[in-house]
Order: sequence, then structure tokens, then C-alpha cells
Amino acid sequence: MRRGIVVILLTLAMSAATATAPAGADAAPVTRMTLDQDVPLPAGTTTSVVRQAVDLAAGESRHIRGRINTTSSTARVVALTHRVLCLDSAGRQVGDSGATARNHEGSDTTYYAESGHLPLIADLLFTAPSAGTYVCEVRAWTASTASDTYFLTATAGGTWLEISAADQSGAQWWANPECSSRGTSPTCTYIGPWSSDPAWVFYRDGTPVLKWRAADDARAVRALANVTLTTCYKNTASCQNSTVEPHMKTRGTDSVVDARFQLAQLDPAGRTCHLHSTPMSRLSIRDDAHHYAAYFSLPDIPVDPSCGTRQFIMRVHIKYVSGNPVKIDGRQSSTQLTHGIAMNLTD
Repeated sequence: MRRGIVVILLTLAMSAATATAPAGADAAPVTRMTLDQDVPLPAGTTTSVVRQAVDLAAGESRHIRGRINTTSSTARVVALTHRVLCLDSAGRQVGDSGATARNHEGSDTTYYAESGHLPLIADLLFTAPSAGTYVCEVRAWTASTASDTYFLTATAGGTWLEISAADQSGAQWWANPECSSRGTSPTCTYIGPWSSDPAWVFYRDGTPVLKWRAADDARAVRALANVTLTTCYKNTASCQNSTVEPHMKTRGTDSVVDARFQLAQLDPAGRTCHLHSTPMSRLSIRDDAHHYAAYFSLPDIPVDPSCGTRQFIMRVHIKYVSGNPVKIDGRQSSTQLTHGIAMNLTD
């Protein structure tokens, strides 16, 4: 159970810098607030790790990107959810939060890029409903059924929050449908050995396809998507579906999927005029990690006037290959564990 929010004071834990080169998928400079001191993440607690204020006019949008890098005091598996969100002057969350999740697999883990260090990234397109000052932040929640004496640590330098310095006018936010933590929502998507059909995130998910129009002065588009995937092994509480259960195997079987990110410009009939795609990626998802964050980016997609429209659709192709079934996570209350953003490039 989440036992409140621990707030780390800005003056003690952070330093700000403005990056003049694009970061993430932004067309403009960003302001980065970097953690200067390690911050403990106690068991069962939500911690506000990095915060940054931004003044916005009504309807003004910003791309918010957060990164958290964590170490662990235990060799046991520990759950970690990383969120980026923005608050109004009363401290209330405004709109969605963007989130990713993955279990930290222990202090002795050697297969991370840096041994024992688990990084997670989350993105958010935030649009101010009214003029004012908003505080955007990186939050971390951690829990374990094995112990309540462990703690994770958000590490200095590797943990930061970025806010784009200019209005992301006309940008679009995509989000997966509701899928509860236990996987009981009828809009949850599962893939597994019962079907060779791929899942199409943001496209064939039971909701209307979102068509986005690039701005008239946009020469190109930058797009990104973050997808959280959950392995469905026997006795997990995260997957509840009669189709999935007969195919669940013991923990340690792991899962393998193929994934590709696509952005398609449409013609006037709604057909694909140009299809832009990342290479197919083979993702190996360990059952110990349980939740897995996959990141995709198409940094510079030209808008072709010969297509006859400036409309685009976004989708992520995910195909089961082997191992345990996989759940594609989505909205949990106002938290989006699978999300995408498209932004105009006008320079």
C-alpha cells in the first residue's frame, strides 16, 4: 500500500541546466533538472524525487521527460514504477501522468548496462488548462512482498527531469485503453501462443483510431512511444484472463516478443501514403523483471505534401514469439503505462 509522498527539497537535491541541443523528441532546447544527491526510495512509499516549476499560458504544451536511475539494497526482486506528472498551485495532479515500470532485479544484477543500476524513462505531453505556474516532477513507487526493510536509491547524476523550453503547439498525446494492475479490465490486450496475430498498440485496441494532423508550417514530425509489457507466469496477480491462464508457465520461463514502431501519413481516402517504421526489435522480457519498458523513436519524419493530407496515425506492432504470455499495459486511473507523442518540426 502506498503510504504518502516523500518530497525532496529543490534546494538540496537538484541543479538546473538548459540544453541547447534537442533532447528526446523535442524540436527546441530543454531545461534539465538533475539530481545532485542520492535519494532513498523506502519500501511501499511514493517519493517525489525531482521537481521543476514552469509558467504556462492557457493551452500551452510542454514535453516532459523524466529519467530515474536506481540501485538496490537487496539482491531480491523489488517492484518499481516511475512516473512523470504535473501539479497545479494547490498540489493537485493535472491531466495524465506518463509512467513505466520494471522490477529491480537486485543489487547483484550484472546484465544491466551498469551492473546493479536500473534506469527507467517516462514521457508526458502536458497541456495547461489555464494560465499559471505548474510543478512537474519525477515520482517513484517501490514495493516488495518479500521484505519491507529494503530500499532502492535514486542516484545522483543519472536521475533528471527535462521540460521543453518552447510551446509544443499542435502536439498530440496517444494512450492505451484502461488495463488494471491485475489485468481484469475488458480492454486489456494479451498476446501469446493461442494466436499468431500481432497486437497493434494505439491502432487495433478496441478504441477509435486517433488521426493527428501535422501543423501547416511543419516540415517534419518527431514521434516517440513508450510501451510497458508484463509477463504472465503462473500465480502472478498481474494477469487475469481465461485465454491466458492455460498458457502460463512457471516463473523463469520468460517471454520474447518482436516489436516495431510506425508512423503513417494518410491520403484523402484514409489509406497509407507513406509508412515510416523503426527496425523490428526482438525483446527478451525476464519474468524477474516482470514489467518491461520498451522505448521507440522516429526523430525526423518528413511531411509529404503530395499525399494530399497532413494526417498521421501512430501504432506499435507487437508479436508474441515464445515463453510466457504478455500483457500490454495501459491506463491505470490517471496513469498511462503505455503512451506516445507526436510533435511538429518547423525549423
